[in-house]
Amino acid sequence: MDRLTQLETFVAVATRGSLTAAAKAEGVAPAIVGRRIDALEERLGVKLLLRTTRRLTLTHEGSAFLEDCQRLLTELANAEASVSAGGVKASGHLRVTAPAGFGRRHVAPLVPRFHELHPEVTISLNLSDRVIDMAGENFDCAVRVGDLPDSSLVSMRLADNRRRCVATPEFLRRHGVPQHPTDLVRFACLTLSSDASQTRGWAFRVPRSGASATDGDAEEVIHLKPSGPLDCSDGQVLHDWCLAGHGIAWRSTWEVEAEIDAGLLVPVLDRFAAPPNGIYAVFPQRKHLPLRVRLWLDFLKAHYARPDYWGRAAG
Repeated sequence: MDRLTQLETFVAVATRGSLTAAAKAEGVAPAIVGRRIDALEERLGVKLLLRTTRRLTLTHEGSAFLEDCQRLLTELANAEASVSAGGVKASGHLRVTAPAGFGRRHVAPLVPRFHELHPEVTISLNLSDRVIDMAGENFDCAVRVGDLPDSSLVSMRLADNRRRCVATPEFLRRHGVPQHPTDLVRFACLTLSSDASQTRGWAFRVPRSGASATDGDAEEVIHLKPSGPLDCSDGQVLHDWCLAGHGIAWRSTWEVEAEIDAGLLVPVLDRFAAPPNGIYAVFPQRKHLPLRVRLWLDFLKAHYARPDYWGRAAG
């Protein structure tokens, strides 16, 4: 007897609550369903179901086995759908959250494109800079930028996130170019206000004090808190002020790459740039991941991995 048929029959009986209901749904006699369950239990050498004339209950082993069977059958359906043009289509409602600034530029434009590919999926996009309780607020996926705190969430790295110091060519002509991170004390720097989330300051990688040129650990990351006449709690405002020539800003490449390519902004102190952190998709768990969520994750990763994406998308 086909093993997959046995598993499918077991799941049908367990979820529908009776041999008769499972047999009716499949269009076969209840005796056939009963023989499949008997053969499965004999092959496994364990009792999965306790059957009486009035009720059917799962054993402890049956409950654990049911969860594994459901996961395997879901993954099989997803695998078939991914390679079959006529296979199962993604459907249902997808709830996504992302940071406001990043989400406006790099998540929101992709949502309609994803919907065009999967028209049976409806999508809600939440843009917020607060940390969302995904399980409590019933979100399927969150896009997060930066280091992830320890949590029970599963993460997938989508791309690197680098930060660069930038200013307009005119600002640098008028005020000069800093040659070392410590030179920033002499410049007007556009910083997040103290109540914003960026509390550690601007990160730079510099030679470690006392290290020799052959030392394998010759560099260290330092954090500076430059100051200036203007600060704001909103990163987009800092970006706009920087473009207007009001100072030096420390911004993510996803925000300024297009302006750098166009010559509107000039990077400074690049040789001291800190190692990148990441742009991640996070989701509550891997088991029973709906097809619409898996396709959305693949869609994001494919777009963000394109070599030309960041400069083009930021413009």
